[in-house]
Amino acid sequence: MTRLEQEVIGPGTRVDVCVRYDGSWSKGFEVLEVSETGYLLKRLSDGTQLPGVFPADDVRVSRRKQGLWWY
Repeated sequence: MTRLEQEVIGPGTRVDVCVRYDGSWSKGFEVLEVSETGYLLKRLSDGTQLPGVFPADDVRVSRRKQGLWWY
């Protein structure tokens, strides 16, 4: 069972995207639409919709560091 079947991340939610090259997570994206195959995303820095659909395993809700007032 994929994450999309377990937990759907709704439109408007800020998310991180897995970088396939090195497995790290890139911040600064938002869910535009949810489909059966994954997520349509936009880049927050310029509002550009990213091409293609991102599989649920490559998208997670953005994590914010806690307790750092300057972050």
